Amino acid sequence: MKQKWDGIERRASLRAKAEAMVGSFSPEKMSAKPADMLLHELLVQKVELEMQNEELRRTHAALEEARDRYVDLYEFAPVAFITINREGQICEINLTGSALLGVDRARLVKRRFSTFVAPQDRDRWHRLFLNMMEHARDGKQAFGLEMARADDSTFHAYLDCLRREALDSAPMLRVALTDISNIELAGKE
Repeated sequence: MKQKWDGIERRASLRAKAEAMVGSFSPEKMSAKPADMLLHELLVQKVELEMQNEELRRTHAALEEARDRYVDLYEFAPVAFITINREGQICEINLTGSALLGVDRARLVKRRFSTFVAPQDRDRWHRLFLNMMEHARDGKQAFGLEMARADDSTFHAYLDCLRREALDSAPMLRVALTDISNIELAGKE
């Protein structure tokens, strides 16, 4: 298991490694001239900075790899992920969500999510949405709705909704939307 270090411990550790690397160039403390001592200190700091820079490169590469994994999982998940703001507008949507609703992602942002709820379920959606935004403090709710695609075809969806509120922003609703039409059809056979 990797040990978590605070900044002081990490600095001391890197400093010790750097001093060990330049140890053979270390002037004797008692007989060294101030210029030799300063040169040694600069050399230790140079090595320490190079080690920090290498550590930053490795960390940056690991962060990029983690970001790429997250993007792949988010964009290509078999579930639509949608973020809806307090006004009921779509703020973010993954590629699966865009394909499910039949609209290019760029044209979905800032559109009301309710326009994709089938007319017979719109009132129910509005009540559920208002309830989640007003009363559910970071709570989770799940329910089914009939959804409408851009081409006017419909599908049955299961929505897992989670209200999130950051300290400095208005509450948002995170929705995982799954097309369950095929599941319902399989159950009827």
